[in-house]
Amino acid sequence: MVAYQDYDRRVEARGGSYRLQGHCDEKFAHVFDAFVQNFEQEEELGAACSVVVDGETVVDLWGGWANADRSREWDAHSTVCMMSTAKGVTGIAFNMAVDQGLIDIEKPVAHYWPEFAQNGKEDILVRWCLDHRAAIPVLTTDVLWPGAFLEYGPYIKALEVQEPLWEPGTRAAYHVHNQGFLLGEIMRRVTGLTVGPFLRKHVTGRIGAEYYIGGMDAEEQSHVAEVLPNTGARLFAAKDTAMPDKPSTPEGWQDGAVLRKFAFLQNPDEPWHTTMNSPNWRTCEIASGSGHGNARGVARIYGAATGEVDGVSLLSKSALEAMITEQHNQVELLQDRPYHQALGVLLNTPEAVYMGPNMRSFGHHGLGGSIGFGDPDAKLGFSYCCNQMHAVGDNGPRARRLIDAVYAAL
Repeated sequence: MVAYQDYDRRVEARGGSYRLQGHCDEKFAHVFDAFVQNFEQEEELGAACSVVVDGETVVDLWGGWANADRSREWDAHSTVCMMSTAKGVTGIAFNMAVDQGLIDIEKPVAHYWPEFAQNGKEDILVRWCLDHRAAIPVLTTDVLWPGAFLEYGPYIKALEVQEPLWEPGTRAAYHVHNQGFLLGEIMRRVTGLTVGPFLRKHVTGRIGAEYYIGGMDAEEQSHVAEVLPNTGARLFAAKDTAMPDKPSTPEGWQDGAVLRKFAFLQNPDEPWHTTMNSPNWRTCEIASGSGHGNARGVARIYGAATGEVDGVSLLSKSALEAMITEQHNQVELLQDRPYHQALGVLLNTPEAVYMGPNMRSFGHHGLGGSIGFGDPDAKLGFSYCCNQMHAVGDNGPRARRLIDAVYAAL
């Protein structure tokens, strides 16, 4: 039987006051200590951390402030944009469709989406969309306008006419926005649902997880914390650099600085803070980055992927093992980061995305520090989320401190 310790502590640190709340299984009490240390020692403003082990929530913590002016506390149901943490959740949803026999990852994308077979993309495999080797990490056509990546239909049309930037299936480059659109449209063709509605029907609605990709109603939006981008992050900084000329060779496209600039060609022509705190950002479906949720919701998703939550198992054992089979360990081109890459999810890559001691752990981090991951051997789901982003290239010291405290208790 789980013996819970409840917490409600006011922490005075860094010139501010933070109310930290929640509960932990008594075995995991040091996770709360680590949570407190993040507010005392790091640039934490508002955050949450949750852990599911064998279907039981053994850690559920939250606290701090939900907005920059500190007028609203981060409460038990606060949610926040967790950025590319969405890629891992989307990967799980996609692999559920694979598990159901609806998608064969060895087939070309065009088998499911005939309009995709244009300009040299006829033979791009579904597998390569999952592992970032599809060779279309950014859009380079002139058919869209600033802000168009918030509009699903036009973006899909642009992907249909985009040409590969090098030979597909060879080099990995982080498909920062494009992966979610690619996977989402394949899912729509076979299930009738894009990622966001699929999650509501088949994942979050079944296990009571507060996590959404697009389509948030007014009540759901009322819980969203203000996200504070750190413009020192490499991806955000790229938006403000001069636009390069289009390279004329595949080798020219394999330049991270060039790819990063083109990644934001269709972004809204406004500050990141404005975009990411707008109703449009919460209702649009960018399955690679616009997911909003809290640590409790994401930990439950990973708990149900590695085992069961409320009697629900999202993947068969064989599908889970197939999903977490390493596809490559390349330094991907867009951000020059090494990744142990699986099918729609990352594997534990300590120098880029730390997921504890088990190298079989899988999941995805988000720009600024949020993360969700599962440990298939411990049947563990972990998540941490924050609203004050950091600028470092990995998932940072805050998540690492919490992860280490969790594993020390196992």
